[in-house]
Amino acid sequence: MKLAVFVILAQFSDWEGAYLASQLNQSDQWQVRYAANQRQATSIRGMTLVPDYQLDHLPSKIDLLVLIGGKAWQLNNLELVTLIQQRLQTNQPVAAICGAVDFLAAQGLLNNYQHTGNSLASWANFTKYRNSADFKEQQVVCDRNLVTANGTASLDFTETVLNLIHFSNQNQQLVDLYRLGFYRYVAKYGNPFA
Repeated sequence: MKLAVFVILAQFSDWEGAYLASQLNQSDQWQVRYAANQRQATSIRGMTLVPDYQLDHLPSKIDLLVLIGGKAWQLNNLELVTLIQQRLQTNQPVAAICGAVDFLAAQGLLNNYQHTGNSLASWANFTKYRNSADFKEQQVVCDRNLVTANGTASLDFTETVLNLIHFSNQNQQLVDLYRLGFYRYVAKYGNPFA
């Protein structure tokens, strides 16, 4: 079974990974686990999660690393930076959304990738970030093994990550149920309950 680890921190944006986690968890080929730097992580809307792993004790084999945005990504965590660097260098999938992309920028981890994020202007003081030419004003960007998205792109993020990991040949259809709403989905694809 393939393992997806979602990194969540205090004040995480729980909705940003909800669609992706639900698609992965419905597959018998994937399992989703959570990692944090505290014994509990409480989301912006007040949902408290007890993580499966601490950031300093992650499993050695992770098939997909997902960094969920929020308000606590101004951290210094060398182990996490090293893990992300190793994954990027060895072509292993990494996906980041919202504040987690800010973390990648601050650590200089976007310097060799096309990418997006919440705002290029908010990275002006990040001395390790040196790649504004490859910032794209798009909801989501996938460059090789890295997916980046702004904080309003949960559905596009989900579809792009599913495409990156070759989850299904119907990734757009899976996400369109939420993007279009049920009746527009039925008009496009047919009724899944009929």
